[in-house]
Amino acid sequence: MEGEENGDYTKDGTVDLRGYPVRRSKRGGWTACSFVVVYEVLERMTYCGISSNLVLYLTRKLHQGTVTASNNVTYWNGAVWMTPVIGAYIADAHLTRYWTFLIASFIYLVGMCLLTASVSVPGLRPPPCTGPNPTSCRTPTTSELAVFFTALYTLAIGTGGTKPNISTIGADQFDDFSPKEKAQKISFFNWWMFSIFSGVLFGNTVIVYLQDNVGWPLGYGIPTAGLALAIIVFVIGTPFYRHKKPHGSPFTRMARVIVAASRKSRVPIPENTGELYELEDVCNTKGKFKLESTPALRFLNKACVKTNSKSPWMLCSVTEVEETKQILKMLPILISTFIPSVMIAQTNTLFIKQGVTLDGRMSSHFKLPPASLSTFVTLTLLTCLLVYDRVFVKIARKWTKNPRGITLLQRLGIGFSLHIIIMAVASVTERYRLNMAKKYGLVESGGQVPLTIFILLPQFILMGVADACSEVAKLEFFYDQAPESMKSLGTSFYSTSMGIGSILSSFILSGVARVTRSNSHKGWILNNLNASRLDLYFAFLAVLSFLNFIAFLVIARWYRYKVEVSDSMEALKEKLEI
Repeated sequence: MEGEENGDYTKDGTVDLRGYPVRRSKRGGWTACSFVVVYEVLERMTYCGISSNLVLYLTRKLHQGTVTASNNVTYWNGAVWMTPVIGAYIADAHLTRYWTFLIASFIYLVGMCLLTASVSVPGLRPPPCTGPNPTSCRTPTTSELAVFFTALYTLAIGTGGTKPNISTIGADQFDDFSPKEKAQKISFFNWWMFSIFSGVLFGNTVIVYLQDNVGWPLGYGIPTAGLALAIIVFVIGTPFYRHKKPHGSPFTRMARVIVAASRKSRVPIPENTGELYELEDVCNTKGKFKLESTPALRFLNKACVKTNSKSPWMLCSVTEVEETKQILKMLPILISTFIPSVMIAQTNTLFIKQGVTLDGRMSSHFKLPPASLSTFVTLTLLTCLLVYDRVFVKIARKWTKNPRGITLLQRLGIGFSLHIIIMAVASVTERYRLNMAKKYGLVESGGQVPLTIFILLPQFILMGVADACSEVAKLEFFYDQAPESMKSLGTSFYSTSMGIGSILSSFILSGVARVTRSNSHKGWILNNLNASRLDLYFAFLAVLSFLNFIAFLVIARWYRYKVEVSDSMEALKEKLEI
């Protein structure tokens, strides 16, 4: 297979979709993926064991207000999801995906160790409150806050190198030009997301329960040990992986194309695309293959019009131009995912804060931790993925003639439409909760409303259905549509979407809180949720989701999938005998 290093092969008499002889490698495939999947299960358990309950640690132990704590969570989540752009650049341009991932995973582990120490060592955390009155709680010192947030952001730096590369390493184990492996890759992203949320399920149940009922040192110590085990498992799988070499900075290559096209803006483009410049040995370069010129973003074709200058900033190959086009075409889709990511951010912030005000008792001896509500997102998502992969896809293939059942953008759109419903349901539920708080005279005191915490289930269950559509499609879309030599960069678009969504959530929350407090008004978001108007805030988010969905439909209508993927999909249709 192309792009492999030190592979052991057995010969085969067949040819792949390019007409090249097939060489079956002893590496790659589901065997290699199993090590990657085990890592992801343990890592997701670690991450969700921290993120799910973080807003409650900030409010209960560090004594921060609702807006401040929620913003600190979303800012941190933003950093966690934004740093993968840097990790993707390093992997694609310099160190390879494997080494970038391995180095970053150790940084991740250092951050987890420091975080565990910050909640365990008396000198690094505030002492327990000495009385029932909140004023008796000592606020954390500057040094205590510094240690805690240094640990959090060290962890964010580590995830910057692991997030964009671990799923890419997994997907790299399947060859797009082998119909059999292409079919396996289609299922891979569904099962990859299944593995992610299996780890999330453990984090949102066992780890969160330990944090709330046993203690934060144990609740953070177990995820730290889990991450160490995950790294060991990944390293054990090293002999089985297919490795792809870096191809230089993708940003530099794209910049050259844009600059070259701009500098030759007055140069006419020949009608015969065969006259455009192309490297003769591009098909022999490991990890790369030739891309044919397309009419999309035609202006960029000027970069490969032959002139007297051979400077890379004046003359680029057709393949380099088409790679740049593929990345640029994905940007409008990326932008359309920001608002949906804002909706997802609510599950770890305001949705959890709602749960704190409700009765979580499931029996006389067990009380459901508010952060464990996210478990229902996970359970719903896992169920939906099984049904989608094993039932829906097989039925839809017969009608759509598409090996995936429906297109990636159609699946993404279904998830986006569900976000509108989710925020509308959350608004109605919150309005009911506020009415009950008023009925029982709990508005000023902020006391627990005599309603079961399970009235919040509809919004969490619907979020699981939405994630099964939008999050899987988003990850697969950005990987699948990225050029072969820029897969890590493409995958980082998924995390960029989540990161910008988290940061945008903070800006929206702070902005709404500030605007609604103006002119002597009480405001929509207060520390006392019984006196807040989260119902209006959720309705506002529903309107934003609707407007974003309309914009997405327009963008998706004009998107064209990259050529070589559609070619391989046609061959796959024949293999599946559709």
